[in-house]
Amino acid sequence: MSENEKLERSRRRTKIILITITVLFIVLMLVVPLLSVIVNSLREGFTFYIESISTEYVRHSLLVTLLATGIAVVVDTIFGICAAWLLTKFSFRGKQILATLIDIPFSISPVIVGLAYLMTFGRLGWFYPVLRAFNQHFGTDVRIAFAIPGVVLATVFVTFPFVSREIIPVLNVQGKDEEEAAALMGAKGFTIFRKITFPHMKWGLIYGIILCTARALGEFGAVNALSKTRGETFTLPLEIDALYMSGTKTSITAAFAVSSILVILAIILLIARNIIEHRGKEKEPKGTR
Repeated sequence: MSENEKLERSRRRTKIILITITVLFIVLMLVVPLLSVIVNSLREGFTFYIESISTEYVRHSLLVTLLATGIAVVVDTIFGICAAWLLTKFSFRGKQILATLIDIPFSISPVIVGLAYLMTFGRLGWFYPVLRAFNQHFGTDVRIAFAIPGVVLATVFVTFPFVSREIIPVLNVQGKDEEEAAALMGAKGFTIFRKITFPHMKWGLIYGIILCTARALGEFGAVNALSKTRGETFTLPLEIDALYMSGTKTSITAAFAVSSILVILAIILLIARNIIEHRGKEKEPKGTR
């Protein structure tokens, strides 16, 4: 047997081993748990499943989840575009520090984030006197901790790096030559962004929005610290936890039923992400692949 044949056989064997390990890991760690959620959600029958996901608590928690996710995506998209444009197209002091600060939500536990917001906007927080003075002056009852604004703030915090971190590598690869040439020809800043910068980062932006949405839908730790009342400030993950911790057989099945909503949403986002990724690769020039 020649050396080339031995090398090819070794590569084939290594490939089979790696494929086997990867498939087994994905099946055991991802596919089986997700299938168990679907199976357990239908344990009491389809009628019970529909009743479980259509209760007042579930409907309200779904609305809170969608509201927090929608606001977080809008805020993170605006911030992500601005931050990515700033970090890739301009030079200034503290640039690396700013880039590091953007990554803080990746390294801090969401529970710590929730507690930090609680100690900032709660009754013992330094911002509470300002909030109380505002309410007394205008006769309002604005609250942040244990209210919807706190849920939204926590969701925004844990998700805001996702969009910028998908755009920054794309803009770094693009460079500055095209924008500088357009500026020398008299194009204004917004025109340069709309005609040159945005088309390059479009697919990365959409990909980042999808990741941001997926992260916001499943957030638990930070929101749990700032949410107190079931049926008012609970999101879907918190409602699932409340149902599961009830301990009865029907409540646990109901928890799986509500969990299936997040599973379905995750699958939809996964399909959307793959479609966007595929279309983005098709739009890339052949020389950049």
